[in-house]
Amino acid sequence: MFQRILVPVDGSKLAECVFPYVEALAKGCGSQAVILVSVTERVAADRPIIRPAPRPPTVSVSVVESTPDLPETQSITKLPVDVGKMQQQAQKYLHKIAKKLRAKEITVRTKVLLGNPAEEIAKYADADSCDIIVMASHGRSGPSRWTHGSVAEKVFRASRVPVLMVKAPGA
Repeated sequence: MFQRILVPVDGSKLAECVFPYVEALAKGCGSQAVILVSVTERVAADRPIIRPAPRPPTVSVSVVESTPDLPETQSITKLPVDVGKMQQQAQKYLHKIAKKLRAKEITVRTKVLLGNPAEEIAKYADADSCDIIVMASHGRSGPSRWTHGSVAEKVFRASRVPVLMVKAPGA
């Protein structure tokens, strides 16, 4: 029934509470693959590169005390922040989880996505023909939910694939 199970994780212990359910589904349904995904958000910040301004010619006056050279800036070039390091960390995390699942004889694939978490999870599930998404809900409500939003709820609303939400213990 569920041959391809998509499991989004974010590195938190709360997100990992889904694994007993994932294992039961994978073994019970004889799944072809569990696909672990982590989404690295695009970083909107820039890294400034400051170039020193050319120095005007100096005039020597014997009466005036010299001041220390202070760098003046002529231009600031902005370069996008490299997200490669975050992607590598996410991939390392996914491999660690995959190793545990493989030890339980479950076929696992990993994928790091880049962009808005809810959108990327829903798009990937559809594009990769996943049968179900299994993810944790942190159980936020009220103002906390309004300010932080709920990735699980956004995935649930955006996905064409069934979503099994597991409420994190203690949430």
